[in-house]
Amino acid sequence: MGVSINVDSRQDYSYLFQGLSSGGMGNLNFLSDYASIRNGSYGKLMKAYYGAGQASSTSSNGTSRSSYNILEKMEQEKRNPKVSKDVQEANSSLTSGLSTLKNSIAALQNDSTYTDTDNGRSAADKVVSAVKAFVTDYNKVVTAAKGSTLTSQTAYVANMMSATSASADMLAEIGIKVNAKGTLDLNEAKLKEADISKVQEMFSAEDVMSYGSRLASRVHFAGSASTSGTDKTTGTDTGTDKKPVVTGAAGVKADGNALASADLYEKVTDKDGNEGYDIAKIFATAKSFVNNYNSMLKTAESSSNSGVIANLSYIRQKTAQNADSLKQFGISVDAKGRMTIDEDTFKKSDMSKVQKFFKDYGSSVAGNASLVDFYMKTQANAANGYTAAGGYNVQGSLGYNGIV
Repeated sequence: MGVSINVDSRQDYSYLFQGLSSGGMGNLNFLSDYASIRNGSYGKLMKAYYGAGQASSTSSNGTSRSSYNILEKMEQEKRNPKVSKDVQEANSSLTSGLSTLKNSIAALQNDSTYTDTDNGRSAADKVVSAVKAFVTDYNKVVTAAKGSTLTSQTAYVANMMSATSASADMLAEIGIKVNAKGTLDLNEAKLKEADISKVQEMFSAEDVMSYGSRLASRVHFAGSASTSGTDKTTGTDTGTDKKPVVTGAAGVKADGNALASADLYEKVTDKDGNEGYDIAKIFATAKSFVNNYNSMLKTAESSSNSGVIANLSYIRQKTAQNADSLKQFGISVDAKGRMTIDEDTFKKSDMSKVQKFFKDYGSSVAGNASLVDFYMKTQANAANGYTAAGGYNVQGSLGYNGIV
């Protein structure tokens, strides 16, 4: 049974709600509040509370009013949302800033920056100019990200800040200091005294694990995230045909664990009675691992999820550290971190050494690949995955803050 009340601003209807059952009190309290607003008692209470001690002024009709009317201020803020405007500006600045930062990093990765020009400009002057531009652009992105709601981009910025924090000592050697706010301060005098070859090494495009390469990767994918079919403010998919997430991470987990297990290396007897490894089976597993590894990188590198980024960074570093060992078995890692496998070299390898190597490397990569797969599928909110300083605060990320 509904209750219909004609609220008249001249009367107080609070007596209507006395003695009614508790089951309807939620709606009745609402009606009571509404009546208070309509009859003016709520407004008077608010004005009296917030106007206490404030100077009074006289309106055009001669009546006295508080100079600080909280209701009017709230209404003005509603009509002119200052916070929303600030957020919009931050989002715009972040998007444009990422594009500019991408260019300044590219300049420091370009070999021509480190060579003298025909017009007499020295390489040292060009490096100083390029580093100054980088620091300026980096700070603009970090500042904008802190006020932005574009979570798919800010997750990459957080990872970029974490990589910078991990490289703080090296940056200090060339005059760049990482301050408490996560932005950079440049000591130009110290930079001019630094060996430019050290700057070039830090920003090397050839070394996939260099500081410059890690930043370039984050900035690249942050820029790509802004053009995808996802609403960056809410994190909801705007597409009509939503497809399930498919990654190679689950395959990397399975193949990595298989290559780390003793079962794969059990001796078999061939038709001639000779006992040995089932090399064809081991190679097939290794080839599958390589294919799934590359597929995982292709898919996961475009993710904005901080859990994915943290675990993928650990996998890439683990692989880079073991590149020489992998090469002995015919598995090469290129500048982008992708793998290729040479069948002849692998099959001629000592399988006992393959087993010993993958017992550590395979199981380690499999563990992180499992987390990459988990975060890719669940798509946990990226905005909750990192702290303001760029450190991660998500399941599976503990211990990675210093290495990503």
